[in-house]
Amino acid sequence: MSDVSSNTRGERILIVGPSWVGDMVMAQSLLMTLKQRRPGCYLAVLAPGWSLPILERMAEVDEAVALDVGHGEFGWRTRRKVARKLKKRFDRAIVLPRSWKSALVPFLARIPERTGFLGEQRYGLLTERRTLDKAVLDQTVKRFVSLGLPVEEAASGEFAIPSPRLRHDPENLAALRVRLGLSDRPAIGMMPGAEYGPAKQWPLNYFHDLAARLVDRGYAIRVLGGPKDADAGQVICASLEHAHNLCGKTRLADAVDLLADCQQVVTNDSGLMHVAAAVGTRVQAIYGSSTPAYTPPLTDNARIHYLGLDCSPCFQRTCPLGHTNCLKQIGVERLDKAIFTDSA
Repeated sequence: MSDVSSNTRGERILIVGPSWVGDMVMAQSLLMTLKQRRPGCYLAVLAPGWSLPILERMAEVDEAVALDVGHGEFGWRTRRKVARKLKKRFDRAIVLPRSWKSALVPFLARIPERTGFLGEQRYGLLTERRTLDKAVLDQTVKRFVSLGLPVEEAASGEFAIPSPRLRHDPENLAALRVRLGLSDRPAIGMMPGAEYGPAKQWPLNYFHDLAARLVDRGYAIRVLGGPKDADAGQVICASLEHAHNLCGKTRLADAVDLLADCQQVVTNDSGLMHVAAAVGTRVQAIYGSSTPAYTPPLTDNARIHYLGLDCSPCFQRTCPLGHTNCLKQIGVERLDKAIFTDSA
């Protein structure tokens, strides 16, 4: 790989993006690094169609290319079709996922330089295969950024990590306020979901009790998430005025604007946590089976709630000990006090 400080004006780079909301937000740190280090470069991101609204909010993205392949589906025909459209358009590809199939489109598109980490026997698909030192590159975002740096610098682990910054749309927010009938009170966002599993989810009755306290103090509550979180949102908002269950009622781009309008958010370690961090909102981040050492909110405007029990982090979907004390012992009073202190 050539030195990124050299004159690479006009270089066209394809980034093969990840498949999770949080990871896609963290990938912006790589895009920001490339724009800083390679003035004039053209950045395209190949990613699942659902992620395009997030990519549209990133100033560094010159082009977003949808790769709509179902989860667990190989999608040979789709990948080949997309690759044909990308042929002769790019000088370099950076492949963020470590799977074999994620490296296939750049290979089929005959992009001359293709960089990624070793994984799933990708020897013929990548021209530059890097070894992942998990002790040095101990965070997901570090791994992403390192792939845009010279090998020596990347291997040191000593490099800047720009914080993601998503644009928000005031006009869309104004329309959402009307359409969703939102309260004029200052808002606190709550994100009870976590795609990985219940071992990352603070108890719903804790969310509800905290929401009741906040409503009594003059706040409105906005519960955000996907359609699968709608029942959780109903539990949190039950019998509370000024509490809005927005799960499944908004697009991903809407969530960006609604979170930017919140004074603070209370959230599990989830994709929407990273969105909230990227729009500059104060984040109260709750960690259970995962650890803030690996996937922290990439902002200085966050407070971490993590107990670090002897059994933590286990990285399991469900608690292997059956008690989920790593979450249950983070009490409502702790979060209420943190919000009150941080809003003073």
